[in-house]
Amino acid sequence: MSDKPKIVLGMSGGVDSSVCAYLLKKQGYEVIGLFMQNWDTYVNNDVLGHVNNQDKQCNVYKDFKDVKNVGKKLGIKVYKVDFIKDYWDEVFKYVVEEYSKGVTPNPDILCNKYIKFGSFIKYAKEKFNCNLFAFGHYAKIKKIRNVNHLCLSKDENKDQTYFLCWLKQEQIDHILFPLQNLLKSEVRKIALEIGLSNHNKKESTGICFIGERKFNIFLKNYIKPKQGNVIDIVSKKIIAKHDGIMYYTIGQNKNLDLGGNNEKYYVCKKDVKLNILYVTDKKNKDKYLMSNKCELNKFNWINKTIPKDNKIFIRFRHRQELISGIFEIKNKKFILSYKDTLSVTPGQFAVLYQKNICLGGGIIKKTFLK
Repeated sequence: MSDKPKIVLGMSGGVDSSVCAYLLKKQGYEVIGLFMQNWDTYVNNDVLGHVNNQDKQCNVYKDFKDVKNVGKKLGIKVYKVDFIKDYWDEVFKYVVEEYSKGVTPNPDILCNKYIKFGSFIKYAKEKFNCNLFAFGHYAKIKKIRNVNHLCLSKDENKDQTYFLCWLKQEQIDHILFPLQNLLKSEVRKIALEIGLSNHNKKESTGICFIGERKFNIFLKNYIKPKQGNVIDIVSKKIIAKHDGIMYYTIGQNKNLDLGGNNEKYYVCKKDVKLNILYVTDKKNKDKYLMSNKCELNKFNWINKTIPKDNKIFIRFRHRQELISGIFEIKNKKFILSYKDTLSVTPGQFAVLYQKNICLGGGIIKKTFLK
């Protein structure tokens, strides 16, 4: 029996988790690599919307092959686990329900909470009798006075704390993020130096564990098209037809299919009951898309305590700049006030920070236009 501390590492086949395996082994851990398959195109009726129809299912096999190659190179055991049903029940059903309501959810945040830091850890504990886990996220955990704080990583451009905002204190206990003090460029350099074949592998894009899709077409697998009017909110004129307002996002200005209109339009409002998609032209976008206040729902405090200081920084989208603001909790309503910001979108998350600590996040329920 090995006397080295045992750790289960989530491996995706990408360069980040592969370098994690190398770093952990170098630090003296007995590393077990665990690859998750959370989506099956055939089981989940994923027919429409593929960017490359010849590559519908083989990405999973390619990625696991990369994991096995890394395992062989580094001398670690790797395994594969199927969370397809868990992902469907805990993540994707919610995504479809929210899009059906006309709002835009964030599957990556749910995936972290329920799958990577939920099903994965539960399985790893039972299967490998292990109580230490690692992931290739760009994030940092600091323990201060016996409390775990989720902090920004060194590479703030790659930082993924936004996607971890719904985790609980218990979920980040016994977790390591080996890349917390590395830049992405440094990670690729390490991978090249140690001879990993995936050192220049393209980063995964698209929906968490599903991949790149033509999203409005992909959604038609699960939500039936329902044609309605596209109306210019200023002129009140019908300027086009849409296939379903659920396929559009507030602030969207590309792929609107507005026929021969030369004017650049932005989605600014949805009327779910009447099935109307409202758009605004560029000169009026501030009037219909600029907000300075929003109400949040289901806010999660990672450290379970509400800070006395209500001055915070807010991130409404991954990689978006941090925006200064304040929070208020009155009559059970969680209100954020912030500097004028475009396209704050219901269904998405607002994530709060103080200094370099991620406090948590909540779902944007509604916005208040300036």
